[in-house]
Formats: sequence, structure tokens, C-alpha cells
Amino acid sequence: MADPKGFLTTGREVARTRPAEERVKDWNEVYVPGSLLPIISKQAGRCMDCGIPFCHNGCPLGNLIPEWNDYAYREDWTAASERLHATNNFPEFTGRLCPAPCESACVLAINQPAVTIKNVEVSIIDKAWDSGDVTPQPPERLSGKTVAVIGSGPAGLAAAQQLTRAGHTVAVYERADRIGGLLRYGIPEFKMEKSHINRRIEQMRAEGTKFRTEIEIGRDIDATKLRKRYDAVVIAAGATVSRDLPVPGRELNGIHFAMEYLPLSNKVREGDLTVSPISAEGKHVVVIGGGDTGADCVGTAHRQGAASVTQLEIMPRPGEERAAHQPWPTFPMLYKVTSAHEEGGERVYSVSTTHFEGDADGNVQFLHLVEVEFKGGKLEQKPGTERKIPAQLVTLAMGFTGTDQENGLVEQFGLELDERGNIARDADFATNVPGVYVAGDAGRGQSLIVWAIAEGRSAARGVDRMLTGTSDLPAPIRPTDRALTV
Repeated sequence: MADPKGFLTTGREVARTRPAEERVKDWNEVYVPGSLLPIISKQAGRCMDCGIPFCHNGCPLGNLIPEWNDYAYREDWTAASERLHATNNFPEFTGRLCPAPCESACVLAINQPAVTIKNVEVSIIDKAWDSGDVTPQPPERLSGKTVAVIGSGPAGLAAAQQLTRAGHTVAVYERADRIGGLLRYGIPEFKMEKSHINRRIEQMRAEGTKFRTEIEIGRDIDATKLRKRYDAVVIAAGATVSRDLPVPGRELNGIHFAMEYLPLSNKVREGDLTVSPISAEGKHVVVIGGGDTGADCVGTAHRQGAASVTQLEIMPRPGEERAAHQPWPTFPMLYKVTSAHEEGGERVYSVSTTHFEGDADGNVQFLHLVEVEFKGGKLEQKPGTERKIPAQLVTLAMGFTGTDQENGLVEQFGLELDERGNIARDADFATNVPGVYVAGDAGRGQSLIVWAIAEGRSAARGVDRMLTGTSDLPAPIRPTDRALTV
């Protein structure tokens, strides 16, 4: 363990953020650079000798959290990095983007603020990059087997890196013009600067992974031809079909899915565009959806100079403390103030959109809403609560319904779907088509980045065992595993 008395003598302290009025003027990460390192060893020392580390259960990767907390406390950063990478291919991604279910399951969190596990993780990996401890790990010998990975999000990249290191020749196919999937074009720069993706890609290239961009399997290459070209295929195409809002006025100009809106600001940051074709500048912006994607839209609108930003959520406002029906160590639904919310805007709960109103040119101008409440398990409108709010740009951030089927990938492979519309797989992550596997949201449905990486690692083991007859690769989860919730 780390400091035996750390949890008694040291309070929880997290990374400092730059002032909101400063950071909305740029797209850099919101945290004060270097602010964690002076405090993080003591924070790691709060990890207690709990006997049974429930943080392992909260994290699907099975991260060795007490071990690397101990090394961070002792400032043995090389050993900490080694233990961190033992279970996680990309801790700089999870340390910035994961909502940290491990902290909800921290034993200290039973009656005190949890250990800052996420901050310790990102400190270790950032220190490892700065110290040169992150190096390519090419295989000692090649197997002669080839694998295609469809999709370059966290699941696809994890599967590709694991299989490359196992000695297989791996090519990653990505339909966008750059590698990274939603990490590249779904996550704003202020949450994770893309330099973190770029250096991981360079590491993977040095290990032998090949990357093929601007190729969509199903449209640009027939899936059956791809299957004949490779010994195995891993589908990690994500759950990219956005949930729509079929209400009157949906066809008006200015109403966009979040994944139509967010990637354009990243394109500007990459230098592909001078300004975003969908900009919030000077507009009253309404974001429908109260989750992380909605918060990303809020922060993006702030940086584009929106006149106002309102975020709508159909569910009631969560509490700030654990509810009795969400006991430790489950992941609770709590009221969360993200960096984007700190920057301004209004959050409205328990409301539902009834219709949109536009001008004579077909541009959205107002959003009509009504307050709602749950009665007998059903959502009912509250009479007399109808009102309208200004809305010149509306983003729909209500989640995703499944993997893309319009591009022909599912049909061309002949893949079976489960009852939820995801690609079905067996215990080894194999689909009904021999040699074709599925990992990440395409098989699990919309989920967290830690689950995506865990799926990629687990699917890689299934592929490796099919190709070689055995496998030493780890498989942290089964396809049927689910998050620790009530």
C-alpha cells in the first residue's frame, strides 16, 4: 500500500482548471498544465489497505490501481507506468475521458471522498511520455497471419495493438480522413488534445500496425472481399447511429445531430477548415441531451461565441449525494458539473421538446417544450407548463442506437444481430461468420471508453486463439459482462 495514514491526513485534491473566462477563448485542455505533479504523490497516498480493492470491480479493464498508486506515492514513475500499461493500452485517453467508475467503487468512498484515481492515472502516463518510458513494442517474430480491424476508435486501436504485438500483421481501416474514431472527431480539443492520439498512432506504426484511412468497408470495399483478403476481421465500427427526435419542425435548418456539429470544430483545429460551417457564433443554442456528449456541445458553443446556451434533459435533476437505491460500490447517477458547465449556460431538467418553430426561410427560431414527470412508471406532461425558448442552433445529443447498417457492412458480411440491434457474438467475441469478430460499441451498444478498450483487448485474445490455437493475451471481460450498477 501507499501511505498507511494517507486517507486520514490528506484531503482529496483534484487537478486545477484554468479560469473559465480564459479557457473559452482557446481550444486547449482546460486543466492548468503541470498542476497535478506537485500534489499527486500525496493523493496517491490516500489509497488505503482496503483488503479487497473494489476499484478493480468498478473498472472493466481490471486496472491494478492500488499497485500503481503505491508506485506513484513513492515517485517510482517507471514502475507505475509498467503496471498501468499492464492492463490499459491507452491510459492517457481514459485518464482524460473516462467518468471513473473506479472512483465510485473506491472503498474510501463509502464515507469519504474517493481517491483521485483518474488524476493519478493521467499523471503517471504523462510522466511516462515525458521520461521516454513509452516506447514501441514490436513482436519478436511474425505469425504469418493477417488481421483487418474495421474502425479506429479505442476498441479498434486496442485490438490492433494487442494483435500486432502478438505477431500478426494488422491493418486498421478507418472511414474518416484521420485515425482515432470518436476520439478524433467526437471529443472536443478542450477535453483531449489530439496530440495524445497522434503519438500513440506513431507508436503503433513503429510496432508494425498499418493504417488505411478514407476507406469505408461496405461502400469502398465489399465486406466479403475484405474477409477473403485477411485471415481474420475485427469489427470495431462503433454505435454511430444517433438517436433522432421525430417532432414537428425537425426538418428546419439549424437542427443537427451532435456528431454532425462536433467534428467540424475538430476539423477547424486540424486546419482543414477556417471556420465551422455549423457555428454557434451569436446564436441562441439549445442542446437536447444531458450527458457527456451534450456537455461537449455546450463547451463547443461557448468557444464559438454563442449568445446563450441552454441544455435540456428529460430526466429529473440527479442528487448530489448517493441515493439509497444506488448504494456503494455501484456507479451512481449524480449531478455533475463539467468544465463546460462551469463556463456558463443554463441546464433545464424534466422537460420534453414538443415541436420546433421556424422563420419564413425555414430556419429554426424557437423550441417549444413542456415540463414532464414520472407517474406510475410513465412519463406524463404537466398541463399548463408549455413554453418556448429561443433556438437558432439545436444539437441533438440523446445517445446512439446502434452500428451503421446503411453502408452495407452488416448485410455483406451476413452478420446476425442481437435483440438490441447490436452485432451478435459468442463468448470469444466471434460473430456467426467464421473468422469475423466484433468489439466495442458495435457489439455492446453505446458504452464508456474503458469498456471499449477492454472489449478490444478481449476480442484480440479470441482472434489470437483462433489463428494460433492458443493465446497468452489477456481478456479482462466477457461479452455478457455489464457495468456495476443497480
